[in-house]
This record gives sequence, structure tokens and C-alpha cells, in this order.
Amino acid sequence: QVQLVESGGGLVQAGGSLRLSCVASGRTLSSNGMGWFRQAPGKEREFVASISMSGGTIGESDSVKGRFTISRDNAKNTVYLQMNSLKPEDTAVYYCAAGRNPYRRDVYYDYWGQGTQVTVSS
Repeated sequence: QVQLVESGGGLVQAGGSLRLSCVASGRTLSSNGMGWFRQAPGKEREFVASISMSGGTIGESDSVKGRFTISRDNAKNTVYLQMNSLKPEDTAVYYCAAGRNPYRRDVYYDYWGQGTQVTVSS
């Protein structure tokens, strides 16, 4: 079993930055692909970014490419999402997830965190 806990969300003005963290416990994350997803009110959960076990393979959605950066520190069992140039449309609950590979589809992930709220004001 893997428990995931996200942190770092909050309220920020458009153009600002936040860094989300996802800390794993119960088992090392080094053998997992990791992903970040988000869900805005009234919308389906959508893929944001993913990273392979080694960090060598990264996927990003077109909506965040060039603004968000996913990274991981396996020694700390932590995955990060650095979010720059935030826009009001980035407002959502952000979730991290662990799976065998860095998938883009949420159905392939085995473990999920509880989510952290990100609100971007205009």
C-alpha cells in the first residue's frame, strides 16, 4: 500500500507561482510512475503531468506545457509540481497518483492522494 499526501496549494494571483508536493509513505516511490491530475468544479478530472521512475520520461498536457514542471526526489519519496504563470483556469483540486508507469489516463493509477486546492484569482 502507498499513501500519498499533497500539500502546497493555496490562493494566488494570476501570474503567480506555487509548488505542490506529494509525499508517499508505506512504500518507496522509486518503483512507480507518478502523475498529477486536476479537477475543476463541474468538470472531469484531467491529466496535468507525469514522470517515470527515473525521472527520464516526462509528460505534460498542452495546457500547462512551458508553465508547469514535474520533478521527483526518490530519496525523499516526494514528487513536485512547480506551477508558474498561473491562470484563473488553473483553479482546481490537484491530485497526485502512483502507478506502474507514467500514464496519461487516470484509470491506470493505483494510488491517489486526497488532493490540494489551488485557486488563482484574476
